[in-house]
Amino acid sequence: MSKRIFLYLLLCLSFRGYTQNADIDLLRNLNVHRNQNLDLPMEVISVSEAYIGVAAPVSVCVAAFVKKDKKLLEKGVNMSFALVASSARTYVLKRIVNRPRPAYSYPDIQALEPDLYFSFPSGHTSNAFVTATSLSLNFKKWYVVLPSYAWACAAGYSRLHRGVHYPSDVLAGAVVGAGSALITYKANQWLRRFYEVRYMQKNFGVF
Repeated sequence: MSKRIFLYLLLCLSFRGYTQNADIDLLRNLNVHRNQNLDLPMEVISVSEAYIGVAAPVSVCVAAFVKKDKKLLEKGVNMSFALVASSARTYVLKRIVNRPRPAYSYPDIQALEPDLYFSFPSGHTSNAFVTATSLSLNFKKWYVVLPSYAWACAAGYSRLHRGVHYPSDVLAGAVVGAGSALITYKANQWLRRFYEVRYMQKNFGVF
């Protein structure tokens, strides 16, 4: 039994070492050997997640109030809750994992912005993907889905180009963001069906 435990731990450590090496090797290829002409565009894309992430749900809610459209307002509120949920999950995970930024452990990584907070998961990426997924779920049109995810992927890549996150940070951020949007969307659907059933039972005695 002790041999099996030892082999299992050895395997886990080896896998962890392999994935860590793959993580930093990919980051080096994208950061150290980057096209420096893209530094400014990547900075703009990276910063855009904060503005677009807030502007998207707010714009939907404002449009709903102007049009007096309850369904559109429901979508805006749903998107707002998804953003809050994603931000909360990202905040908690950062403090649980406490992963240092790449430049702290690997001096050759060129961080193009101050290394604030912790690295895992990427908050910029989670915000971008929660926004893209919320838009795609609530407005199922190709001209919404494709640009939304193209922008979210560019935001994730920008964090690697700028040397402030590992690839696994970006991947985790995408999962947290997209997952938060999907969970919030499904929860909203369940609540709507629940209250519709309750309304039908109360007023018509059906079901």
